[in-house]
Amino acid sequence: MNIDILIYSYMYMIILVMLIFMYKFMLVVLMVVELMILNMSLMMYMVFSLVNLEVFMIYYLVFSVCEGVLGLTLLILIVRFHGNELYYLFNMKKF
Repeated sequence: MNIDILIYSYMYMIILVMLIFMYKFMLVVLMVVELMILNMSLMMYMVFSLVNLEVFMIYYLVFSVCEGVLGLTLLILIVRFHGNELYYLFNMKKF
């Protein structure tokens, strides 16, 4: 059990490093954030299963799905109105 949490913690740190180095494209950032949410849900499931509270995982998964849909919606709006998803080409004065 303890080794699993340690492995998931290392995976979380690797995902954070990926997020730092791959920040140019918004779609890649959204995919890395979804990996982070998946990793956090695995860690939360392991902790909640120890105290028999697995029902709270449903709430977390519902909010994570809503976050993913909101991110994809923003990506579609930015691509439609701006024509590109690169962060360094954005002009914030337009928004």
